Amino acid sequence: MIIASGFVAAGLIGVTAQMRGGGSNSACPIVCLLKGGNESNMLKQTIKTETSPRRKLTTIQYFVTQLKGTEPPFTGKYYNFHGRGKYTCVNCGNVLFKSDDKFDSGTGWPSFTAPADSNSIGRRSDKSHSIVRTEVVCGNCGAHLGHVFEDGPQPTGLRYCINSAALDFVGEEPNAEHPENGESHPADNIDASGK
Repeated sequence: MIIASGFVAAGLIGVTAQMRGGGSNSACPIVCLLKGGNESNMLKQTIKTETSPRRKLTTIQYFVTQLKGTEPPFTGKYYNFHGRGKYTCVNCGNVLFKSDDKFDSGTGWPSFTAPADSNSIGRRSDKSHSIVRTEVVCGNCGAHLGHVFEDGPQPTGLRYCINSAALDFVGEEPNAEHPENGESHPADNIDASGK
C-alpha cells in the first residue's frame, strides 16, 4: 500500500510539474500506466507534451489558436496593417492569406475575401455562444484562426475575420513594411484561461 501511494504521488508530482512548466494537459507516463495505458500511448503523450504549442506561443497566441479565444477588437498588430506579402499561421508557418485579399472591414480584426488557396484553411461548424457560425482553422495544423461570414465585398462576398494573434507576416521584399516586433498590445495581457 505504501509503495502504491508513493507511485501515485510521483505521478501527481509529474503532472503538477508539467502544468507549471506550461505543458499541455496530457498525462505523464506514470499516470498512463495507472490508467492502463500501453507503451505506444505513453510515447504519444510524451511527444505531445514535448512539442506543445504552449512552449513557443505567447499567451494571446495560445489563447486564440489553441483555446479558440478571440482577441479584443482594434488591438491586434495586423488589423490596420497594409504591408504587401503573405500571412502565415503563427503555429506552423502555413501560408493562409495574401495581402491582395485583405480589406478594411471596420470590425477591428484583419479581414480577407479569400484564403491563399483551397487547402490553406479548413472550416468547422461553431455552435458556441448560442449562435451558429463557421470557424476558420489552419488547413495544416488545425489552429483556430477566426470565423468566416457572408457579408464581405465582391467578388467572393465573404469576410474571413481573423485574429492577428493567429498570424505572422512575410513581406514580399526583405525591407518590407512590418509591424514592430516588440510592439506591445493590450491583448497580450489576456490570461490564457480566458479570464
